[in-house]
Amino acid sequence: MKKVILSAAVLLVAGLATVKANTLPTNMHTVAIVNQADSLQKTPIKLDELPAPVKTVLQTDVFKTWVPSEAFDVKAGTTEYYEVDVKKGAETKALKFDKAGKIIQ
Repeated sequence: MKKVILSAAVLLVAGLATVKANTLPTNMHTVAIVNQADSLQKTPIKLDELPAPVKTVLQTDVFKTWVPSEAFDVKAGTTEYYEVDVKKGAETKALKFDKAGKIIQ
C-alpha cells in the first residue's frame, strides 16, 4: 500500500512540474512577440513619395536593371528608413535606405 501511495505522489509532482514548465515559457514568448509587433510600423507609400536622394540612387547604373515595385516608410523604434521592393526577372529584393539615400544593411 505504501508503494502505491508513494508512486501516486511521485506521478502527481511530476505532472504538476510538467504543466508548470509548459505554461511559463509560452507566456514569456507571447509577450516578446507582441512587443516586437508594436515597435515596427511599415506604411506603404507611392514610389513618387520617396525622398529625392533615394530616387537618385535607384537610377544609378548599379540599380538600373532592377525595377522598383513597392515602397514603404518603416519606423522601428527610433529608427526610420525606406524599404523599396525591386524586381529583375523572377528575382526580387527588398532594399533599405535612409533619408540621405544610403543603403542600410
